[in-house]
Amino acid sequence: MSLQRMVLRDFVIVRSLDLDLEDGFTVLTGETGAGKSILIDALQLVLGARGDAGVVREGAQRCEISAEFLASDPVRRWLDDNGFAAEEGEPLLLRRSIDTQGRSRAWINGSTATAGQLKALADELVDIHGQHAWQSLTRPDAVRQLLDDYAQITTTELRSLWNTWRDSLRALEDARTRQATLQQERERLQWQIGELDKLAPQPGEWDELNLQHGRLAHAQGLIDAAQSALHALDEGEPGATGLVSRAIQALQEQQHIEPRYGELAEVLQGALAQLEDACHDLQHHANHTEVDPAALEALDQRLGQWLSLSRRYRCAPEELPLRLAEWKQALAELERSADLDALQQSERAAHQALVRAAKQVSKNRSTAAQRLSKAITEAMQGLGMAGGRFEVRLLPLDEPQAHGLENV
Repeated sequence: MSLQRMVLRDFVIVRSLDLDLEDGFTVLTGETGAGKSILIDALQLVLGARGDAGVVREGAQRCEISAEFLASDPVRRWLDDNGFAAEEGEPLLLRRSIDTQGRSRAWINGSTATAGQLKALADELVDIHGQHAWQSLTRPDAVRQLLDDYAQITTTELRSLWNTWRDSLRALEDARTRQATLQQERERLQWQIGELDKLAPQPGEWDELNLQHGRLAHAQGLIDAAQSALHALDEGEPGATGLVSRAIQALQEQQHIEPRYGELAEVLQGALAQLEDACHDLQHHANHTEVDPAALEALDQRLGQWLSLSRRYRCAPEELPLRLAEWKQALAELERSADLDALQQSERAAHQALVRAAKQVSKNRSTAAQRLSKAITEAMQGLGMAGGRFEVRLLPLDEPQAHGLENV
């Protein structure tokens, strides 16, 4: 983690300051009262410390502080988890302003944030040490991270396994809690599906039933219309087809004198062909359309069943096939969620996978803890602390956590 840049505007006595910091060790020196602590105060403020109107330079409306950092992997994970993700390689930008009324606003990577979020992120960014102030080593997560960094341990896979286990455990607990409700819902869906399965509605069937019903209900009228049209076109004296045939013959007899008559005769030939096709279709309808009271009654009954069920389930009749499919899908999902044996097996498998991975991390930590304890203890002997001892302890937890099986 590296602080790259700070920008101050109208902060305390500073009108404007742009401070670029290079990699490596940086020292700020100056006499007492030169303003060194102002930079520390500004850094604390942009990292979520409490501020009030007193930090605004006299005569200004507001002060503004920005700080730019290079982000480490833990910081990027925090940003991702909290909705402030940045592009790979992009710096982390924190900004905070306070006005003369004491109102504070904060931003992380350009998105509005709270002072609490700045403070949470600060734990991953900066340690501010004084004579009697040291921060990181009071936080178990920071101590654990120091050991993990020393041992080159990554917990990304462990965290993923922990999330999987927690999800499966939550699904199991929810299923246990909802057993009574799930049973009632399952019974309701089974009854509704049973009713619609008796009808067995098919997509598009409602429209087809209505079309068939219309034909059967008006069968005699359709037959009469077809026969009347046939009589007018072909069977009457003279019929339309006969009249068109005569017209064609008359034009053809004179087309050697007037060529245009030949063209008109061809047009009429096309019309005659269409009339003959129409006569053929009408004859087919007249011969095959039947008055069938029994079939009409059966259609009436089926349409009545569609209407009755659509009213019962408050939907349009044509929506019944879709309702049936949706209920069957919902029932299948309920059956899966109510399968406690499967959920228990899933939770158990996830827990075992988590514990296996966590035990390996614990083993690596234990080895690293011994090496680190020995190395620091040896270093202490040469620092005027002869007989001093440094010890890293692993304290077992009752339940696995995202970071493993122990606190450090």
